[in-house]
Amino acid sequence: MITPGTNSFGDFHLPLGTWVAAIVDWITTYLSGFFDVVRYVFTWMDAWMEYFLSTPPFWVVVAILVALAFVAKGWKLALGAAVGLLFIVSVGQWTNAMDTLALVIVAAGLAVVFSIPLGIWAARSDTASRIIRPVLDFMQTTPAFVYLIPALLLFRVGVVPGIVATIVFAMAPGVRLTELGIRGVPGEVVEAGAAFGSSPWRILRQIQLPLAKASIMAGVNQVIMLSLSMVVIAGMVGAGGLGEQIVASLNRIDVGLGAEAGLSVVVLAILLDRLTAALGGDSTRASRIFGRKRKPTATATPNAVTAQTAATPDGPGATAATDRQTVDA
Repeated sequence: MITPGTNSFGDFHLPLGTWVAAIVDWITTYLSGFFDVVRYVFTWMDAWMEYFLSTPPFWVVVAILVALAFVAKGWKLALGAAVGLLFIVSVGQWTNAMDTLALVIVAAGLAVVFSIPLGIWAARSDTASRIIRPVLDFMQTTPAFVYLIPALLLFRVGVVPGIVATIVFAMAPGVRLTELGIRGVPGEVVEAGAAFGSSPWRILRQIQLPLAKASIMAGVNQVIMLSLSMVVIAGMVGAGGLGEQIVASLNRIDVGLGAEAGLSVVVLAILLDRLTAALGGDSTRASRIFGRKRKPTATATPNAVTAQTAATPDGPGATAATDRQTVDA
């Protein structure tokens, strides 16, 4: 019977907090060595990424990013990237921005590495999909501060808890959109590849992944955007960068510092969003990055060409080899 005016069943209280605390205590006691290794690896990755971004003069990094923007999208994105990056330099947030960019690259890269294989597994197995979906819901809807507490206990104050919290929060859209893209590949194309004798791995590599590329890259884009949204959380646990500046502006009620750091985050977010969107599209400039060339399809549909290419036992060169054998005969 529920006592009026209370939120419990009389004197009964489910000791969930006690159970969770006991589990965390057991983990910190018996698995501390494993988490020390993870902490060392993550710290090493972030330190090297910061070194490559912060050691060169700012104009070198600006030139590289502007050149990448020009190759990916054209002169408009390159001009916008130059203006935005020079704005970050002008407000004195360049070093903090590079620290934040290093954290985002490491965390988003690890989230992508984990999410794409999970999405492929979920797309190929309905049982795996039913198990993974509620886990992703839990990861994405649980407030970051809740799983940040055990992360602090396991990895201590620093950049690693921020990376872990970012990975947990950001990898869900990568898994979902990878699964959605692969499940959206027309079934007749997959059946055509299987009918020509292609293995499941070859069908995945040469049919499903290329046709699902747009959806997968949209997932990568969302992973990066969500990683940037966790910058402030990372700053609160000692990760440094722009998040630390935003937290300092909140503590001191410093509107100017908050505006400088906040707009610097916005510039990074827009630049990364446009770059990943361009790399995920079918534009000519983005195609050059991946080494692809446009090939006209005479009478066959693109799906049929893809399936036939993947299913041919010797790949794209089989026809040429057959012609040579005929001439020799």
